[in-house]
Amino acid sequence: MIMNNQTVISHFLLLGLPIPPEHQHLFYALFLVMYLTTVLGNLIIIILTLLDSHLHIPMYFFLSNLSFSDLCFSSVTMPKLLQNMLSHNQSITYTCCLIQMNFIIIFGNMESFFLVVMAYDRYVAICFPLHYTSKISPKLCVCLVVLCWMLAIFHAMLHTLLMARLSFCEDNMIPHFFCDISALLKLACSDTHINELMTFIMGGLVIVTPFLLIIVSYVQIVCSILKVSSTQVIHKVFSTCGSHLSVVSLFYGTIIGLYLCSKANNSTAKETAMAMMYTVVTPMMNPFIYSLRNRDIKEALIRVLYKKKISL
Repeated sequence: MIMNNQTVISHFLLLGLPIPPEHQHLFYALFLVMYLTTVLGNLIIIILTLLDSHLHIPMYFFLSNLSFSDLCFSSVTMPKLLQNMLSHNQSITYTCCLIQMNFIIIFGNMESFFLVVMAYDRYVAICFPLHYTSKISPKLCVCLVVLCWMLAIFHAMLHTLLMARLSFCEDNMIPHFFCDISALLKLACSDTHINELMTFIMGGLVIVTPFLLIIVSYVQIVCSILKVSSTQVIHKVFSTCGSHLSVVSLFYGTIIGLYLCSKANNSTAKETAMAMMYTVVTPMMNPFIYSLRNRDIKEALIRVLYKKKISL
């Protein structure tokens, strides 16, 4: 193969998780249950949002898109991990590795972007309740979702094209359970300075900037509710924002821990475990967080099941 433009290896080996051989079947069953729970939980939220007219509002439109992104995010990594654990075949082709990396970046970005959009929705609803319907119109909701998709796809394509120009020589073992961009850059035998620079710059734009915007939104929300003397209103605001804050803490907490704390103590096992948190655990927990703390979701589920029972 041509050294400048193409890889000299045809596949990589995903070393997966540091699990002892005698515990492989136990962890396989655990991860399978987690993945099926993720699929079922997020599908329920998407279906409820489509079927129940009471949920046809911007807040749940954004939530259904977040659930779709969580569903896809987990589906990019978990099936391959389960296949590798079952067949003990850790091989993944060069092309499939780039495709997996591309979709991981897309849906990881979508998670970050939708959390910002949902924070903005809560900010307008609490700080400008009388102007909510005019400020958060259906047209704006669609435009925000389309913008999130466009930015995520552009960011992913940029990194995928930059990765495709690199050459990979002898070492093809990835100490991870998916094709992580940082792990691939360590294996490249050509100059990766441009890739690393773009990872630093674009990573700041799609992770740090959304996180700061969420903080600004909630600072404005807190300042707004502190002016209200009614404890009932304050309790309602915190119950409304509690689910979103929990999801934000879970997602960004693991991201910050992975890309900041792990640099000081470079442990592959630690990085892999934290990556498991935001690619598997967070998408699984989000539906439970929103369902358990959200009365509208519970009531919608009851209404849908009741109508289904009557039709049967």
